[in-house]
Amino acid sequence: MTVIECNQLTKVYRKHRALNNISFSIEKNTITGLIGRNGAGKTTLLKIIAGFYKQTSGEVRVFGEMPFNNLKISQNMIFIDDQLILPPALNLSEIFVEASRFYPNWDMTIANRLFDYFSFDPKQYHQNLSKGLKSTFNSIIGLSAHVPLTIFDEPTTGMDATVRKDFYRALLKDYLEHPRTIILSSHLLNEIEDLLEDILLIDQGKKLIHLPVDDLKQFAIGVSGPNDRLDDLLNDKEVFFKKQVGVNQSYIIVKNDFSDEILEQAKQRGIQITTVSAEDVCMYVTSKTKGGIDDVFNKR
Repeated sequence: MTVIECNQLTKVYRKHRALNNISFSIEKNTITGLIGRNGAGKTTLLKIIAGFYKQTSGEVRVFGEMPFNNLKISQNMIFIDDQLILPPALNLSEIFVEASRFYPNWDMTIANRLFDYFSFDPKQYHQNLSKGLKSTFNSIIGLSAHVPLTIFDEPTTGMDATVRKDFYRALLKDYLEHPRTIILSSHLLNEIEDLLEDILLIDQGKKLIHLPVDDLKQFAIGVSGPNDRLDDLLNDKEVFFKKQVGVNQSYIIVKNDFSDEILEQAKQRGIQITTVSAEDVCMYVTSKTKGGIDDVFNKR
């Protein structure tokens, strides 16, 4: 079952095109990572899906309906980010009580266990928490709501490394017990890669890649060797990164659309073939230049 379907989705703010004809779909009971650099359009996309913003053009359907100002979508979705506003008159314990009234599948047991694990004081108030503690508390709400669609937009902002690891572990364990559709936006792909089933990579408002994680790991390869041999191998191939590593040697990351036979022939000619991590694929595909930071200093 398709939970989210976007077709030629576009969002324009004055002269800025935040989203540019994005089309994709997300299936029920999957964890999708929304990956992109700062300013790529991730938050805009998520807020359109959540029904907070209205698209400029194109179509978006969530549970088969248009999400903007849609009560059904609101009842079956939760949006968690570091800007979450909670009632200032209620302490943390009272917020849980009100959340249980709003979300019919609210799991008070897991909420209280996570609350105790992260050492919250029930008499504390949300607005008095540090940035990291706010993110942790917000994430507990997102996990405990058990709604059909859960959206986490950079949920670990301000958390230290240990707390982030605990949150990812809690998310995975709770998802396995209570499957639902989860979108997790982050620029820390290396930390969440093992959680994800699919990755949606966007840049400058455009969809670049939407693949299962295992396929993304095969999307690009690194090749290194003499320049003349690399030129022969990479004729008309899509290059994402190139670095000179010797007088006549280069290391190049290129889209992996080679046959096994071609790669084997390349190895026999002295070209080294290496794998590229999913995080590096996303980094190089969205890079504005084909070189690295060293090139800035080498040009002096």
